[in-house]
Amino acid sequence: MTLTVVILTKNEECHIARALASVSDIATRCVVVDSGSTDRTRDLAEEQGAEVLQRPWVNYATQFNWAIDQLSEDTDWVLRLDADEVVTPELAAQIQTLLPALNADTEGVYVSRRMHFLGRAIRWGGVFPIRVLRLFRHGAGRCEDRWMDEHILVEGTTTSLAGEIIDDNLNSLTWWTEKHNAYASREVVDLLNLEHGFMVHETVADLRGGQQAGVKRWLKEKVYARLPGGFRAFAYFFYRYVLRLGFLDGREGTAFHVLQGFWYRYLVDMKFHEVETHMQRTDCDVETAIQEVLGIDVCL
Repeated sequence: MTLTVVILTKNEECHIARALASVSDIATRCVVVDSGSTDRTRDLAEEQGAEVLQRPWVNYATQFNWAIDQLSEDTDWVLRLDADEVVTPELAAQIQTLLPALNADTEGVYVSRRMHFLGRAIRWGGVFPIRVLRLFRHGAGRCEDRWMDEHILVEGTTTSLAGEIIDDNLNSLTWWTEKHNAYASREVVDLLNLEHGFMVHETVADLRGGQQAGVKRWLKEKVYARLPGGFRAFAYFFYRYVLRLGFLDGREGTAFHVLQGFWYRYLVDMKFHEVETHMQRTDCDVETAIQEVLGIDVCL
């Protein structure tokens, strides 16, 4: 069995060696696809034995799907890993022992993902652990064609491993807020697409399968997206911080729940409102409004 780990990067010198080290015992090959790093990301990746490819950035989905199209035909399995994530030793051991024993019709494997924020594990709020499909047979999985919150899609049978991937970003809070400002613009593109249908809509939303990611996406698209903008951000924060006891995560956890559970969601709603107001005021189409307000060219 061969396993290729795919990591997308841009200026990840503080993370990339750690990510690669966490899969060093299980990966047959590591492929890093860089989109213009100006730091030592590429050099550090090569020092760890990774193959480094370069491609201009459009969005995560197009970058990742391009990456898996570059893999050799002798690749059996692919593991998607973000540069600021690590595979725990427990998950690495499970992959090493259990993956070769899977039935031939199993195309995808779910694992748990947890997050650390400002150095603290987030344990409350009903957010983590989240079950995500990160392992899939080469040729059987693709990333959803969307601008934000992308998941891997497979058509065949899936299974689960109990081990975890840990998201532990080491950058500053300033970096985090700037990145989530960009995330908010990308999420608005997907919300506008739900409303106006100007792009193909791929989604893991599914209540019947019983998978956590599918259920959460269904609730987000069928329930949350239909609530009044602004109000839904308050409601979501109240659910996480009060009803699901997010306040028990301490000062760092409070920062996470306020910033990611309220500020970010409210920012998405206001950017959505800004684009729709621009459309009404200028009588332009949605693609033009996205370009003029958010600076995103959805026609790329």
